[in-house]
Amino acid sequence: MEKMTLAEIITAVDGSFGFPSDDYIYSISTDTRTIEEGSLFIALKGEKLDGHDYGKKAMELGAKAVVAERAIDGAKCIIVDSTHKALLDLAGYYRRKFDIPLVGITGSVGKTTTKEMISLVVSEKYETLKTEGNHNNEIGLPQTLFGLESRHEAAVIEMGMSHLGEISRLSLCSQPTLAVITNIGFSHVGNLGSQENILKAKMEILDGADYNAPLILSYDDKMLRNAQVHDDRRVIYYSVKKKDCDVYASSIEKINDDSVSFVINYPGGKIKAVLNCLGEHNIKNALAAFCVGLELEISPEKMVEGIAKFKPDGLRQNVVKSDGKTFLVDCYNASPDSIKAALGVLSDMEVKGKRYCVLADILELGKFSKMLHKLVGEFVADSKADVLLCFGEESKYYIDGAVKKGFDSSKCKHFETREELASYLSDNLEAGDTVLFKGSRGTHLEKVIEAVK
Repeated sequence: MEKMTLAEIITAVDGSFGFPSDDYIYSISTDTRTIEEGSLFIALKGEKLDGHDYGKKAMELGAKAVVAERAIDGAKCIIVDSTHKALLDLAGYYRRKFDIPLVGITGSVGKTTTKEMISLVVSEKYETLKTEGNHNNEIGLPQTLFGLESRHEAAVIEMGMSHLGEISRLSLCSQPTLAVITNIGFSHVGNLGSQENILKAKMEILDGADYNAPLILSYDDKMLRNAQVHDDRRVIYYSVKKKDCDVYASSIEKINDDSVSFVINYPGGKIKAVLNCLGEHNIKNALAAFCVGLELEISPEKMVEGIAKFKPDGLRQNVVKSDGKTFLVDCYNASPDSIKAALGVLSDMEVKGKRYCVLADILELGKFSKMLHKLVGEFVADSKADVLLCFGEESKYYIDGAVKKGFDSSKCKHFETREELASYLSDNLEAGDTVLFKGSRGTHLEKVIEAVK
């Protein structure tokens, strides 16, 4: 972070104060464990903890001041109406200090993978700041923006949400100069009520976008293809199916169970690319990254070099081999769309033995949970999976959907505990078998993987 004066900060958050404001601030913290000399501490109220209870400690650890909603004994306080709003306002003020391209990314699934691919492409030409991990919310995104320094020439920022209005606030804070929406699925449909509302929420990414910021969309997604965009906004479409898009993939060929090659067709030419993971959805993510690169005038040759550097992380479509068995680990999150995509990867893999599909619950589906779990079961029946193993209360509906679509009921099993599931796998897996693990992060399916490997 580049230093700021307290006077700047007070103006940015519209705060009240009663002390000299000529000190410099060198970092912003919302957690006393990250306080260092010259920090500003912002006292956020959470569900379990209230940052106001730690204001005095923050000063003792080296903070110069505390942004708070009330006075705190032993602390120099800048008083605001809402510390959460103050955090966003301050991050937005700080972001405006940097006249650089900023790519904003959202979508129901695939946004983190797309963010990684885009950052690899952009980094081929620019010194790039990117969202780390899942810091894509109203606390993590501001902290990412505070990481901007004079050396940065571009930024790639992921935006997540679970309710209407959240992407709008993140967009107004980060002010994208390019916007990417990967797809419109069913994630958080329990909160939003319909796919139409999910689309509305994702389109909020334009609320803070530059007037000339292009919008990059997947033409293969029906909701995005038919999205209403203001006539003045330039829209760039990419596809793995339609050749009349701005950028599209052709000549898709699997190299092995870890990689695929394809040709990227773009205005004025075509170029071959290699991606170190399988799945049509990942090719779409790579095409989104290529569209961003075109807008930033990065050479196609450099872009495919960046795409080729992508590697899935430990819990996202990571292929692990152990004792002759193959594990397709994809349990960072789950939605009907991402499970369908993972099943496609499982079906594409070369397998000598059986294909096991291990699915845990999809969370946050609300009243749609039963229906959507059954729908995923139908996806299983349409795939090349040989065995369906389920864990979690709602996961029994996977079996209902699969059997209804013709899947052999004797090849389906439901488990009450992770321990029972792990025991069954340990007893039944053989060399040559391949196992897909997929479930929402909160189901902790990775514990089963560790017990089985």
